[in-house]
Amino acid sequence: MSNSAKFNITALLKAPVHIAPLAVLRIAFGSIMLVSTLRFILKGWIYSFYIKPPFHFTFYGFDWVKVPPGIGIYVLFGILVLAAIIITIGLFYRAAIIAFFLCFTYVELLDKTTYLNHYYFISVMAFLMIWVPAHRYFSVDVWRRPKLAVTRIPAWAINIFKLQLVLVYIFAGISKLNYDWLIAAMPLKIWLPAHADMPIIGGLLTQTWTAYLFSWFGAIFDLFIGFLLLNNRYRKWGYVLVIIFHLSTGLFFKIGMFPYIMICVTIIFFSEKTHIRIISFLKLLLPKTKTYIPNKDYHFSAFKAQLIGVILTLHFIIQLIMPFRFLMYPDKLYWTEEGYRFSWRVMLMEKGGTIFFHVKDPATGRKAEIINSQYLNTFQENQMATQPDMILQYAHFLAAEYEKKGIQDPIVTADSYVTLNGSGSRLYIDSTVNLATEQETFGHKKWIRPFNTK
Repeated sequence: MSNSAKFNITALLKAPVHIAPLAVLRIAFGSIMLVSTLRFILKGWIYSFYIKPPFHFTFYGFDWVKVPPGIGIYVLFGILVLAAIIITIGLFYRAAIIAFFLCFTYVELLDKTTYLNHYYFISVMAFLMIWVPAHRYFSVDVWRRPKLAVTRIPAWAINIFKLQLVLVYIFAGISKLNYDWLIAAMPLKIWLPAHADMPIIGGLLTQTWTAYLFSWFGAIFDLFIGFLLLNNRYRKWGYVLVIIFHLSTGLFFKIGMFPYIMICVTIIFFSEKTHIRIISFLKLLLPKTKTYIPNKDYHFSAFKAQLIGVILTLHFIIQLIMPFRFLMYPDKLYWTEEGYRFSWRVMLMEKGGTIFFHVKDPATGRKAEIINSQYLNTFQENQMATQPDMILQYAHFLAAEYEKKGIQDPIVTADSYVTLNGSGSRLYIDSTVNLATEQETFGHKKWIRPFNTK
């Protein structure tokens, strides 16, 4: 490795930089998390998603994650609200960010029917924020204990967030490099005409060329926006594109808080001067107090630096590997969805289906069709109908339910019909397979019928 390359790597990791961008990120992250959590509570989703359904689809290996009894789930969300507030103001920061990460991730693992990329993104960002001293500047912690204040931190404490965002965008772009998105303009050919009643632009959204324009712009944006944001010359224009892109997706598609989260955290790419100005503006909104202006660097101990280095290295190795794990599975990714989650694939398919489960008593031969609404809400049923791991999990649940009713070794089968990106409804899984005896693994589910089989 050349001396210049070593110097560049050292600068990216160890060069002292102003802490202001980290403080602004803390405020932005805490604020948007507060709004997001309150929104979730006020919409009544705690009851709808976690209390009302008698069954929840846990993630493989996380069956022990259960909805807390009684008012426990409300307490969990109360902790999230409190943690978001004190993260924002920088009070007891380390405890607050750890509590937020653990509670948020626990809620995320309760039911995979509610999985969204931006929930995963929030967990990842909260995890990264555990390891940085985001409370050492413009915070209540500093106001309480002025000796905590620092001006400069190692560059890696800011660059890890830039790297994470660049990876999110690049992998989102790579995932769009496929026939359906670029050549068939799917699923935007289906989604955009649904907004034909919008004023002024509604007519354009029914045009085929508009779907292609959106598809190609989306792919190009995701692939290159990270590099624009990293470039001093083009950063402002890049951020304008970030705002336009995310506000547009928020307008046309129901993707919750994700656009606003990305707009808020992407500000980390701006120069330290910009962040110092932001903090100076925020100070004008607060009561005037004696301000302790630090002029010192934050130093990690050798052991702590090595530990964090190992943890972050493993984290980014996982981030690089996870999006490619789908290559271990046969058939079309969007059909089987094996290796789909946790890989920054955002809004790439229109998939719908219906499914009918049957439970058979092997001793008598009697067969009953299951009314899914007895155990699932409508949202859970719709999600489960097109995702094989959920189909298998629900089949195991049904087998256990009927064993409680006195049927020994019940046979559970399913008739499932799915359509993907307007391809037409087709049989999704082998309806002769007893799903009660199939086991969940990281391997391919052979009972999923190939996509090209009608």
